[in-house]
Amino acid sequence: MERRWRILGGCGLIAGIFLFVQLGALALVQPFESAGYQAVEDPSDPTNSLMYVGAILVATAVMLLAFRYEVDQLIRGLIIFSAAWLSLYVFQVLVPPVLTYAGLNVVAVLLALGLGTALLVYPEWYVIDAAGAVMGAAAAGLFGISFGVLPALVLLIVLAVYDAISVYGTEHMLTLASGVMDLRVPVVLVIPMTLSYSYLDATTPDPAAEAKASDESTAADTAATESGADADSPAVADGSQPAEGPDEATDTSEADEADDVHTDPLDRDALFIGLGDAIIPSILVASAAFFASSNVLSVFGVPLPALTAMVGSYVGLAILLWMVLKGRAHAGLPLLNGGTIAGYVVGALAAGISLVDALGLGPYL
Repeated sequence: MERRWRILGGCGLIAGIFLFVQLGALALVQPFESAGYQAVEDPSDPTNSLMYVGAILVATAVMLLAFRYEVDQLIRGLIIFSAAWLSLYVFQVLVPPVLTYAGLNVVAVLLALGLGTALLVYPEWYVIDAAGAVMGAAAAGLFGISFGVLPALVLLIVLAVYDAISVYGTEHMLTLASGVMDLRVPVVLVIPMTLSYSYLDATTPDPAAEAKASDESTAADTAATESGADADSPAVADGSQPAEGPDEATDTSEADEADDVHTDPLDRDALFIGLGDAIIPSILVASAAFFASSNVLSVFGVPLPALTAMVGSYVGLAILLWMVLKGRAHAGLPLLNGGTIAGYVVGALAAGISLVDALGLGPYL
């Protein structure tokens, strides 16, 4: 029972961070637009999304090469700099310019430097999660005002497909996750399962090894079933039966070794989820709110399509966490982006928007 409460608390923290990112993005879109932070001239151009995907592919390749040639500390420095830079966007629009120098909001700059310094010298889990939440809201807000609904939809679909291929196909995303976890930077959110957990003292998990162990265990269970062995019996994992004589040794299969590597998620001290899993779906939420026409039905000040997109993202998140808690790393974006897109479409149709207009296809038809 205690373990279940721990898991529920961890899942609640994940949902809370996702909610902070989404609400933060919604709150920041107008201030960002007023401050002139829109990154592209034509937000309705869907090729903007393809350029961003290209940038992700290049960044992924660079990081994998950095891990291979052991220059990962350079990557750590770049990510911490990016965290401070993104947080500066937030602080500049939220903190009143009571003290300025050379046109800069001094207090905002000091806050951004403080966040970067904290990540550099004391990357405990709550520092990483706090920085990640601020980064996520900033990134989702910036992309939300820069990508119209059609480019946002293209981005979510392409990245969902890429995420699935990189996790289940090439598996290079698992390798990347393993390397990033060792850097202790806000690319992966750290969700503690115990009050005493310390990310600084803990040994970071290896998602690639765990996925391999899970696959070997599953294959062994399948083999045992096909051979007629009961999964709960003392039969070894390769399907052969235990030796009959007391002096006869029982063979040990690779799946037995895999079970030693594989850890029950309910027994873990922490869960991990990529920050991008919070940011990417939130881009559509922010875009749907920012580019919604003034006559679209709103609930609590949020346009209905954006609100239902949020709801859809949490449906996807719930399914994702249910799958992850079964003990294997999974691609998050197919479920998260799929739920967000479905929620957006349902909300747009409920608000009286035609499907063509909801998808942003009107100018092309």
